[in-house]
Amino acid sequence: MTQLFSNQIFSEVWMTALKHEWNSTPHVHLPLQKAAFTARIGYGFKGESRARGMLTIVNGIALAASEVADEDLDWDLRASRENWMTWITGGFGMAKLGPAISTNSLEFAKGNYRQMIRNLSLSQAFMQHFQLMKKINIGGNFEPASTRISWVEKLHSYL
Repeated sequence: MTQLFSNQIFSEVWMTALKHEWNSTPHVHLPLQKAAFTARIGYGFKGESRARGMLTIVNGIALAASEVADEDLDWDLRASRENWMTWITGGFGMAKLGPAISTNSLEFAKGNYRQMIRNLSLSQAFMQHFQLMKKINIGGNFEPASTRISWVEKLHSYL
């Protein structure tokens, strides 16, 4: 289960699907537009030398999605494979953020966590973007959410 998951998450196809979901979700990108949020956000696994995937956000809109090469990131989110799986399949709200940070389950390898959590526009969008991850189709097809099988559902079919 973990191997299939780790081979898919944060790949260029997966990140492109996250970009699509991000831009299709006004309650994520509109508050960030108002805050003029611009950043390169990396996602990866603890213990690895660099993040695996990256979203480039300009004024709240995800303009690019890719695997990370040698880009300089503004935010770099790291967790174990197991924690990513738990949060993506089970959700990740404000109640889980504090414990995740205090136990170092979610690590901000780069980025100002305190600034983000104090800014309601940033913190709400941050929480919501975890919900978008549940919607991503493992095959990278971008059918309407109501007609596709998410990669989470596909992963559970292997169990």
